[in-house]
Amino acid sequence: MLVTREYSTIAEARLALAGRMDRAPSLFDRIDWFESLHHHCLASNPVRILQAQEGSNEAWLFLQSPSNDRQSALANWYSFAWAPVYLGDPDAQTQRRLVEVLAAILFKTGRHIDLYPVADSADLLLDAFRRSGWFGVRRPMGGRHVLNLNGRDFAAYWADRPTRLRNQVHRKARSNRFTFEIRHDVIDALWQDYVAVHASSWKQPEPGLSFLRALAEREAAAGTLRLGFARLKGQPVATQFWTVENGTALIHKLAHDRAFDGASPGTLLSHAMFAHAIDADKISHIDYGTGDNAYKTEWMEERQTLYRLDFFNPRFASTWFPAARTAISALVG
Repeated sequence: MLVTREYSTIAEARLALAGRMDRAPSLFDRIDWFESLHHHCLASNPVRILQAQEGSNEAWLFLQSPSNDRQSALANWYSFAWAPVYLGDPDAQTQRRLVEVLAAILFKTGRHIDLYPVADSADLLLDAFRRSGWFGVRRPMGGRHVLNLNGRDFAAYWADRPTRLRNQVHRKARSNRFTFEIRHDVIDALWQDYVAVHASSWKQPEPGLSFLRALAEREAAAGTLRLGFARLKGQPVATQFWTVENGTALIHKLAHDRAFDGASPGTLLSHAMFAHAIDADKISHIDYGTGDNAYKTEWMEERQTLYRLDFFNPRFASTWFPAARTAISALVG
């Protein structure tokens, strides 16, 4: 028997889940992730959460509603990828069927749905939504860079890095004045150091510091936080925010003080962080997150394309022109 339910708050969804999504294998599939992201970054947008259940198998869609006519993935720039969340052990056919049922519910009243960033689930979502009546358009929008170690230790991984990167690290290390630390906890003093480095970096002001602090505290409690610092006589000059779990390291944020560009503290800190993750944490996979920054290609070996999926309800004439415009944009790139 297939049952569907809908929730208008994350608190309602959390109650219904009864702990079943608390520590899902992927950080981005956890109820804590969605709840914190909405609370700290997207609170002005109502949520729309749909569940389809068939026996022990479930599919969940976590959406937000920026306007009455539009739903979007409950995600932003902190999300490495967005996808339906599955519970139980549904095979591909069951996953598709459950999502199709949810897409049909959305089709009854929805006009436009946009989902980003979508990776491996793009084909399934396109097929399921189109079968439910939606007109769907897929557009590549950036990528994320990943590394599969395939049994290599850090020495073997480092030997495979580009010559330019290895020479840079060797040269800067000879005159290195920095000390490095990798913390598994977060206290006020450490967080103040993290914020200070970011404020002195090339990056724009961080809009989600409260979200990142909550994430750091949650993952520190779970033992998965890796907060790295490069320091000069105690002063923080570079920092990186990683989490490590289930054989995968996620690189969430990094920054360094521009005043120390010439000494490359960020690059040297990366060297230390990668070595620790590979040899101490024994991870098998590293994900550098969204964005096609050139420096990522030196540390990573694969690029995964990220997609934006737009779905338009053809029953509403108001969607015809934006649907056509989006389809043309996808064709011309």
